[in-house]
Amino acid sequence: MKKSKRVKKSNSWKIKQHRDQYFKKSKTLGYRSRASFKLIELNKKYKFIKKNTNLLDLGSSPGGWSQVANQIIKSGRILSIDIKEMEPIKNVKFLKTDILEKKTKKEVIDYFNSNIDVIISDMAADTTGNKSLDSIRTNQLCFEVINFSKNILKPKGVLISKLFMGDDFIEVKNLAKSVFKKVNFFKPQSSRKESKETYLHCEILKSL
Repeated sequence: MKKSKRVKKSNSWKIKQHRDQYFKKSKTLGYRSRASFKLIELNKKYKFIKKNTNLLDLGSSPGGWSQVANQIIKSGRILSIDIKEMEPIKNVKFLKTDILEKKTKKEVIDYFNSNIDVIISDMAADTTGNKSLDSIRTNQLCFEVINFSKNILKPKGVLISKLFMGDDFIEVKNLAKSVFKKVNFFKPQSSRKESKETYLHCEILKSL
């Protein structure tokens, strides 16, 4: 019975994907995931990716966000990081590593040879089936990304990070406001309606 339920759930997910306009558009336009459209919407609203931007993409695999950034950035550099493999993208440097490891911050600084303009993160914890737990674990990653950004971004740098509406949402919001002067939240139209995800947009570091 358990196997049958898993098969039904998998088939239901496949049907939803094929009915999804953003899934179809991503295939048509050659994007690796429908999440590409989330970054397109975020950048249209906040205009943080420019031709000369130096950008760090965290949780980058399969590469949808890096593809979007790469279409805009011409004279800046892009570094993508994930614990999962990612197929190569021209003009994008990829590191298979964990941002929580101490060595990663040094690798980032060494690659750009300076602090950077933008950090984008679409990281989410692997799902467990427990939505409350999944929300907490993903928001913990957002927490880590905010702390990680403090010494990596330029003073007027921008951070974009996924988080979920949940019990610890206020904690993440308060941390963001303690680190950045401007903090906004935005849910793109390309996010699934039933999803509790939203995106954090932070700009201009407070003096440490």
